[in-house]
Amino acid sequence: MKGVSRESGMGKRVSAVVILSSIALMAATSLASAQTAKSKAASGAFSGESLPGNAVIPASPAYIIRPADVLDISVWQQPDLSFKGLPVRPDGKISLPLINDVQAAGSTAMQLADLIKQRLKQYVKDPVVTVVVSEVNSQRYYVLGEVLHAGVFPLLPGLTALQALSAAGGFSQFANTKKIYILRTVSGKQEKFPFNYKAVVNGRDLKDNIHLRPGDTIIVP
Repeated sequence: MKGVSRESGMGKRVSAVVILSSIALMAATSLASAQTAKSKAASGAFSGESLPGNAVIPASPAYIIRPADVLDISVWQQPDLSFKGLPVRPDGKISLPLINDVQAAGSTAMQLADLIKQRLKQYVKDPVVTVVVSEVNSQRYYVLGEVLHAGVFPLLPGLTALQALSAAGGFSQFANTKKIYILRTVSGKQEKFPFNYKAVVNGRDLKDNIHLRPGDTIIVP
Protein backbone atom coordinates (compact mmCIF):
# COMPACT_ATOMS: atom_id res chain seq x y z
CA MET A 1 0.00 0.00 0.00
CA LYS A 2 2.86 2.39 0.79
CA GLY A 3 4.31 1.68 -2.66
CA VAL A 4 0.99 2.44 -4.28
CA SER A 5 0.62 5.70 -2.30
CA ARG A 6 4.17 6.70 -3.19
CA GLU A 7 3.55 6.09 -6.91
CA SER A 8 0.26 7.98 -6.69
CA GLY A 9 1.97 10.96 -5.08
CA MET A 10 4.71 10.95 -7.71
CA GLY A 11 2.08 10.82 -10.42
CA LYS A 12 0.30 13.87 -8.97
CA ARG A 13 3.60 15.78 -8.78
CA VAL A 14 4.42 14.93 -12.41
CA SER A 15 0.93 16.03 -13.51
CA ALA A 16 1.33 19.30 -11.61
CA VAL A 17 4.70 19.91 -13.27
CA VAL A 18 3.22 19.22 -16.72
CA ILE A 19 0.30 21.60 -16.08
CA LEU A 20 2.59 24.36 -14.81
CA SER A 21 4.90 23.89 -17.80
CA SER A 22 1.95 24.14 -20.18
CA ILE A 23 0.74 27.33 -18.52
CA ALA A 24 4.22 28.86 -18.70
CA LEU A 25 4.53 27.91 -22.38
CA MET A 26 1.15 29.46 -23.18
CA ALA A 27 2.06 32.66 -21.36
CA ALA A 28 5.40 32.88 -23.17
CA THR A 29 3.70 32.33 -26.53
CA SER A 30 1.12 35.05 -25.82
CA LEU A 31 3.84 37.48 -24.75
CA ALA A 32 5.88 36.75 -27.86
CA SER A 33 2.83 37.28 -30.08
CA ALA A 34 2.04 40.58 -28.40
CA GLN A 35 5.63 41.77 -28.77
CA THR A 36 5.65 40.75 -32.43
CA ALA A 37 2.43 42.64 -33.10
CA LYS A 38 3.75 45.67 -31.27
CA SER A 39 6.97 45.57 -33.29
CA LYS A 40 5.05 45.32 -36.55
CA ALA A 41 2.86 48.25 -35.60
CA ALA A 42 5.87 50.35 -34.71
CA SER A 43 7.64 49.30 -37.89
CA GLY A 44 4.61 50.25 -39.98
CA ALA A 45 4.40 53.63 -38.30
CA PHE A 46 7.95 54.55 -39.33
CA SER A 47 8.41 52.60 -42.56
CA GLY A 48 6.01 54.65 -44.66
CA GLU A 49 3.14 52.15 -44.62
CA SER A 50 -0.20 53.88 -44.98
CA LEU A 51 -3.77 53.46 -46.01
CA PRO A 52 -4.27 52.27 -49.59
CA GLY A 53 -5.62 54.74 -52.10
CA ASN A 54 -9.09 53.18 -51.99
CA ALA A 55 -9.30 53.27 -48.20
CA VAL A 56 -12.51 54.53 -46.67
CA ILE A 57 -11.88 57.68 -44.69
CA PRO A 58 -14.44 58.31 -41.96
CA ALA A 59 -16.03 61.75 -41.90
CA SER A 60 -16.49 63.78 -38.74
CA PRO A 61 -19.89 65.37 -38.00
CA ALA A 62 -18.46 68.77 -38.96
CA TYR A 63 -17.15 67.52 -42.31
CA ILE A 64 -18.29 69.59 -45.31
CA ILE A 65 -19.54 67.41 -48.16
CA ARG A 66 -17.71 67.82 -51.47
CA PRO A 67 -18.09 66.49 -55.02
CA ALA A 68 -17.10 62.81 -55.44
CA ASP A 69 -18.00 61.98 -51.83
CA VAL A 70 -20.40 59.07 -51.36
CA LEU A 71 -23.52 59.32 -49.19
CA ASP A 72 -25.90 56.90 -47.50
CA ILE A 73 -29.37 58.45 -47.22
CA SER A 74 -32.09 56.85 -45.13
CA VAL A 75 -35.70 57.97 -44.83
CA TRP A 76 -37.42 56.05 -42.04
CA GLN A 77 -40.06 53.62 -43.28
CA GLN A 78 -39.52 54.87 -46.83
CA PRO A 79 -37.29 52.30 -48.59
CA ASP A 80 -38.02 53.83 -52.01
CA LEU A 81 -36.48 57.09 -50.79
CA SER A 82 -33.47 55.51 -49.09
CA PHE A 83 -30.19 54.94 -50.91
CA LYS A 84 -26.71 53.62 -50.15
CA GLY A 85 -23.60 54.58 -52.09
CA LEU A 86 -25.05 57.71 -53.66
CA PRO A 87 -22.21 59.77 -55.20
CA VAL A 88 -22.13 63.55 -55.13
CA ARG A 89 -21.93 64.77 -58.71
CA PRO A 90 -19.21 67.16 -59.94
CA ASP A 91 -21.76 69.99 -59.72
CA GLY A 92 -22.16 69.22 -56.01
CA LYS A 93 -25.70 67.86 -56.29
CA ILE A 94 -27.49 64.56 -55.76
CA SER A 95 -30.78 63.41 -57.24
CA LEU A 96 -33.60 61.90 -55.19
CA PRO A 97 -37.12 60.76 -56.10
CA LEU A 98 -39.89 63.34 -55.65
CA ILE A 99 -37.55 66.25 -54.89
CA ASN A 100 -35.12 65.87 -57.82
CA ASP A 101 -31.78 67.70 -57.48
CA VAL A 102 -30.53 68.65 -54.04
CA GLN A 103 -27.40 70.68 -53.36
CA ALA A 104 -25.20 68.44 -51.18
CA ALA A 105 -21.73 69.97 -51.50
CA GLY A 106 -21.09 72.73 -48.99
CA SER A 107 -23.25 71.23 -46.25
CA THR A 108 -22.58 68.89 -43.34
CA ALA A 109 -24.42 65.56 -43.26
CA MET A 110 -26.82 66.96 -40.63
CA GLN A 111 -27.53 70.09 -42.66
CA LEU A 112 -28.20 68.03 -45.78
CA ALA A 113 -30.53 65.73 -43.84
CA ASP A 114 -32.50 68.76 -42.65
CA LEU A 115 -32.69 70.14 -46.21
CA ILE A 116 -33.99 66.81 -47.57
CA LYS A 117 -36.47 66.63 -44.72
CA GLN A 118 -37.89 70.08 -45.54
CA ARG A 119 -38.18 69.20 -49.23
CA LEU A 120 -39.93 65.90 -48.48
CA LYS A 121 -42.55 67.32 -46.15
CA GLN A 122 -44.97 68.01 -48.98
CA TYR A 123 -44.86 64.32 -49.94
CA VAL A 124 -44.17 62.44 -46.69
CA LYS A 125 -45.68 63.15 -43.28
CA ASP A 126 -43.03 63.99 -40.66
CA PRO A 127 -40.09 62.42 -42.56
CA VAL A 128 -37.12 61.25 -40.50
CA VAL A 129 -33.98 61.61 -42.60
CA THR A 130 -30.46 60.41 -41.85
CA VAL A 131 -27.42 61.22 -44.00
CA VAL A 132 -24.04 59.51 -43.56
CA VAL A 133 -20.89 60.33 -45.52
CA SER A 134 -19.76 56.78 -46.21
CA GLU A 135 -16.74 57.64 -48.38
CA VAL A 136 -14.69 60.82 -48.38
CA ASN A 137 -13.41 60.53 -51.93
CA SER A 138 -12.75 64.23 -52.28
CA GLN A 139 -9.95 64.04 -49.69
CA ARG A 140 -7.17 62.63 -51.88
CA TYR A 141 -3.70 63.55 -53.04
CA TYR A 142 -1.49 62.16 -55.79
CA VAL A 143 2.15 61.11 -56.03
CA LEU A 144 3.73 60.76 -59.47
CA GLY A 145 7.19 60.18 -60.88
CA GLU A 146 10.22 58.36 -59.48
CA VAL A 147 8.65 56.63 -56.50
CA LEU A 148 8.05 52.94 -55.83
CA HIS A 149 4.27 53.23 -55.54
CA ALA A 150 2.86 56.13 -57.52
CA GLY A 151 -0.87 56.70 -57.31
CA VAL A 152 -3.71 58.24 -55.34
CA PHE A 153 -3.72 58.28 -51.53
CA PRO A 154 -6.19 59.30 -48.81
CA LEU A 155 -5.55 62.74 -47.40
CA LEU A 156 -5.59 62.54 -43.61
CA PRO A 157 -5.95 65.71 -41.50
CA GLY A 158 -2.69 67.63 -41.03
CA LEU A 159 -0.71 65.51 -43.52
CA THR A 160 2.56 67.15 -44.58
CA ALA A 161 4.47 66.71 -47.83
CA LEU A 162 7.13 64.64 -46.09
CA GLN A 163 4.57 62.31 -44.55
CA ALA A 164 2.73 62.05 -47.86
CA LEU A 165 5.87 60.89 -49.66
CA SER A 166 6.35 58.06 -47.16
CA ALA A 167 3.10 56.52 -48.37
CA ALA A 168 4.59 56.11 -51.85
CA GLY A 169 7.08 53.53 -50.55
CA GLY A 170 10.29 55.48 -51.11
CA PHE A 171 12.18 56.75 -54.15
CA SER A 172 13.55 54.94 -57.18
CA GLN A 173 17.28 55.03 -57.85
CA PHE A 174 16.75 57.73 -60.48
CA ALA A 175 14.81 60.15 -58.28
CA ASN A 176 16.08 63.71 -57.95
CA THR A 177 14.97 64.34 -54.38
CA LYS A 178 16.22 67.94 -54.46
CA LYS A 179 13.82 68.91 -57.26
CA ILE A 180 10.52 67.56 -55.94
CA TYR A 181 7.56 69.92 -56.28
CA ILE A 182 3.89 70.07 -55.37
CA LEU A 183 1.19 71.22 -57.79
CA ARG A 184 -1.93 72.84 -56.35
CA THR A 185 -4.93 74.41 -58.05
CA VAL A 186 -5.97 77.67 -56.41
CA SER A 187 -8.91 79.66 -57.83
CA GLY A 188 -8.59 77.83 -61.12
CA LYS A 189 -4.85 78.51 -61.44
CA GLN A 190 -2.07 76.01 -60.83
CA GLU A 191 0.62 76.88 -58.32
CA LYS A 192 3.98 75.15 -57.85
CA PHE A 193 5.65 74.61 -54.46
CA PRO A 194 9.28 73.38 -54.37
CA PHE A 195 10.21 70.62 -51.94
CA ASN A 196 13.84 69.66 -51.32
CA TYR A 197 13.56 66.29 -49.58
CA LYS A 198 17.20 66.13 -48.48
CA ALA A 199 17.11 69.61 -47.02
CA VAL A 200 13.88 68.98 -45.11
CA VAL A 201 14.99 65.66 -43.56
CA ASN A 202 18.22 67.38 -42.49
CA GLY A 203 16.27 70.09 -40.71
CA ARG A 204 16.63 72.81 -43.36
CA ASP A 205 13.94 74.49 -45.49
CA LEU A 206 11.26 73.24 -43.10
CA LYS A 207 8.90 75.90 -44.47
CA ASP A 208 8.70 73.78 -47.64
CA ASN A 209 7.16 70.89 -45.69
CA ILE A 210 3.67 72.27 -46.27
CA HIS A 211 0.37 70.71 -45.27
CA LEU A 212 -1.33 69.12 -48.24
CA ARG A 213 -4.77 70.06 -49.50
CA PRO A 214 -7.30 67.94 -51.39
CA GLY A 215 -6.21 67.39 -54.98
CA ASP A 216 -2.53 68.26 -54.45
CA THR A 217 -0.09 66.39 -56.69
CA ILE A 218 3.49 65.63 -55.64
CA ILE A 219 5.89 65.23 -58.56
CA VAL A 220 9.20 63.40 -58.03
CA PRO A 221 11.39 63.96 -61.14
